[in-house]
Amino acid sequence: MQEQKNEGCQVYGFLEVNKVAGNFHFAPGKSFQQSHVHVHDLQSFGLDNINMTHHIRHLSFGEDYPGIVNPLDRTNVTAPQASMMFQYFVKVVPTVYMKVDGEVLRTNQFSVTRHEKVANGLMGDQGLPGVFVLYELSPMMVKLTEKHRSFTHFLTGVCAIIGGMFTVAGLIDSLIYHSARAIQKKIDLGKTT
Repeated sequence: MQEQKNEGCQVYGFLEVNKVAGNFHFAPGKSFQQSHVHVHDLQSFGLDNINMTHHIRHLSFGEDYPGIVNPLDRTNVTAPQASMMFQYFVKVVPTVYMKVDGEVLRTNQFSVTRHEKVANGLMGDQGLPGVFVLYELSPMMVKLTEKHRSFTHFLTGVCAIIGGMFTVAGLIDSLIYHSARAIQKKIDLGKTT
């Protein structure tokens, strides 16, 4: 055990799951089922020796599409103390991305909330040291459609900008003219008295 003290592991893979809420996790110890409950045996570790510092290079739920942001990509978390439990609560939103060429990509995007605590016990409310990703699927769906804008749309935008510039220039010119006129009247009144 001492020779493995500062070692870690690198996990890479794909999970295919049903479209229902669930979780996957990385936790030390030997796992087994006890009374239909998934448990881990940590007797050989000792809670003071478990460092759950982790780096998530990439996590996605489906294929990537242009402009997608996966909030857990390049996440570095240093455990502030031994025996930490990190929970990532993930809300997965089904997404349909329709490309200009008609190709349809069915994928997902997600948001995440992280919670961390010291896992003082091995069961119950105390929790188990590890990294837990708990996900649930949203009943709502996002549909993104890629479109090219026509030249007339571009031309309309340019005309709107030019028209706005003329309007602002006219307002500034009017303000300067009326201010100068009011000042000139005051000067003229001052000369005649």
